[in-house]
Amino acid sequence: MKKVFKSFKYVYLALMLFFLYAPIIYLIVFSFNDFSTGRRISYANIGQWKGFTLHNYATLFSGEAGKSLLLTIEIAAISSIIATVIGTAAAIGINSMRKRTRNLVLNVSQLPMVNPDLVTGITFMMLFAFVNSVLIKLGLNQVSDIIKLLIAHISFSIPYVIFSVMPRLRQSSDLLYEAAMDLGCSPMQALMKAVIPDIMPGISSGFIMALTMSLDDFVVSYFVSDLKSVLSVYIYSSARGAKGVNPALATVIFVPLVALLLAVNFRRLAKEREYEIQNKKVKLKDKGGNLK
Repeated sequence: MKKVFKSFKYVYLALMLFFLYAPIIYLIVFSFNDFSTGRRISYANIGQWKGFTLHNYATLFSGEAGKSLLLTIEIAAISSIIATVIGTAAAIGINSMRKRTRNLVLNVSQLPMVNPDLVTGITFMMLFAFVNSVLIKLGLNQVSDIIKLLIAHISFSIPYVIFSVMPRLRQSSDLLYEAAMDLGCSPMQALMKAVIPDIMPGISSGFIMALTMSLDDFVVSYFVSDLKSVLSVYIYSSARGAKGVNPALATVIFVPLVALLLAVNFRRLAKEREYEIQNKKVKLKDKGGNLK
C-alpha cells in the first residue's frame, strides 16, 4: 500500500509539472518551426510543423519586433532596479514601525497585488490623461510613453519587493544594526554593511519578482501606452494581423529569466552548503577550541 501511495505521489508530481511547463516547451520547440505564413505564428498555422529553421531567430531583432523587445528589456531592467531600491527602503521602514501601524501599512501596500490588472490599467490611463491635460493647459509637453510605462511598472512592482523583503527582515535581528553602531559605524554604514547583506536573499527575490512582473505585464502596458510599445502589446496586436508574430520573441524572454533563477538558486545553495560546513566545524571543536 505504501509503495502504491509513493508511486501515486510521483505520478501526481509529474502530471503537475507537465501541466505547468508543457506550453513553454511547446513554444520553445515551435520557435524553430518553418511557418508557412511569413514564418510567423498565426491562428491558421499554429500547431503545424513545417520543418526546422533558424530564420525566426535570425530575424528576431529586425523591424518593430526588435524595437519592442529592446524596449521591454530596458523598461523591465530600469523599473525593477528602482522598485527594488524603493521597496527595500519601504520594507525596512515598515519593519521598524509598531505592530498595529506595521500591519495596517502592510495591508495597504499589498492591495495592488490583489487588485485586478484591468482596474490598475484603467486607473493609470485616467491618471496620465488628467496629468497630460494639465500639462497642455500649462503649455508643457505631455508625459512620454516611456515615462508612463516606467511609472506604472515601478508602481505595481514595489509591493512584490516589500512582500519578498519583509520575511527576511523578520528573521533578522535588530541587534545586528545596534551592534554595527556600537562598533563605530554611522547609521548609513550600519545599514549598508550589516542590514543589507543580511537581507540580500530577500532583496534578490524581490528583484526577480519585479523583473518577472514587468516582463509579463500586458494589461497595464496596453492601457498606459498609446503605441505597440512593449513586447506583450506588440505580440497581442501582431497575432491578429496578417503577418502573425515571431515565436522566438517569447522564447528569448523566457531564457534569461530561467538563467537568472538558476544563478540565484545555485548561489543560495552554495551559501547554505558553506553554512553547514561552518556549523560542522563548530560542533567538532571541544571546549578548548581544538578540533576533536
